Amino acid sequence: MTLMDPAESRNLIEALLRSEVYQEYERAFSEATGLVLSLRPVESWRLTHHGKRHESPFCSLMSAQSRSCAACLQVQQRLVEMAVEGARTIHCFAGLSDTAVPIRLGNQIVGFLQTGQVFRKRPTRQQFARVCKTLEDWGLQYDRAQLEEAFFKTRVVSPRQHESAVKLLSIFAQHLALISNQVLLQQKNAEPPVIRKAKEYILEHMAEDLSLTRVARAVNTSTFYFCKMFKKYTGINFTDYLSRVRIEKAKNLLLNPNLRVSEIAFEVGFQSLTHFNRVFKRILGQSPTQYRAQLSGR
Repeated sequence: MTLMDPAESRNLIEALLRSEVYQEYERAFSEATGLVLSLRPVESWRLTHHGKRHESPFCSLMSAQSRSCAACLQVQQRLVEMAVEGARTIHCFAGLSDTAVPIRLGNQIVGFLQTGQVFRKRPTRQQFARVCKTLEDWGLQYDRAQLEEAFFKTRVVSPRQHESAVKLLSIFAQHLALISNQVLLQQKNAEPPVIRKAKEYILEHMAEDLSLTRVARAVNTSTFYFCKMFKKYTGINFTDYLSRVRIEKAKNLLLNPNLRVSEIAFEVGFQSLTHFNRVFKRILGQSPTQYRAQLSGR
């Protein structure tokens, strides 16, 4: 089982989120179960459920501080890595469960249905004390009374209820897979083959010294025509597109603490660390080092 290209996954998920069938299902699922529901692409650097109906009040408080927010993002990343083979549930440092169900299209994972921010058994005072100790160890400031109220107001779901909710999501994931196929066909029919082939070529050769002329030659068209067509169908010029593809790859590699930033820069195709840092900051608003530190909560 493989993961769909992140850019293609985001475009597909955005189309599904706009669809009437998804919006109706999300509304019905939330009203029937009282649980939050999100549809997310293969890669997502945002808190999946933040601001949504039925979001846990405790999770909402945690999202306000960078260290606890980073911890939530790391849990989210581990969850989708586990869920590639099927529905999986993971627990955060506070004991809340989150569940992801993959949406499969052939041998590819195109996205995930995700629910959670619930306890699977009633939380205890001792558990809350451990959470407070963890937050203090992280150096976070918080209102203990407010935190306690939010913690014990978080939804408790029995194992049987949870199993039923996951079953519903699994059935809907199969339905979304059929819709995904239709959406992909529509998108591919709307996009000229030369642009599709160019995107595939860029993904395959991003680590090399790519130029507009080289890619145009690879898809058997003139540089002038390719430049005009590429901007028309992607909305950005070739250089910006290539930079964004490389930065997306770099974001994933930065999750590995054993890789130096300089190694990552050359791995994704930048010829100098200075250029990599400048492009990374222009696109994401922070340096690669700052981005990595945020993920690790430092």
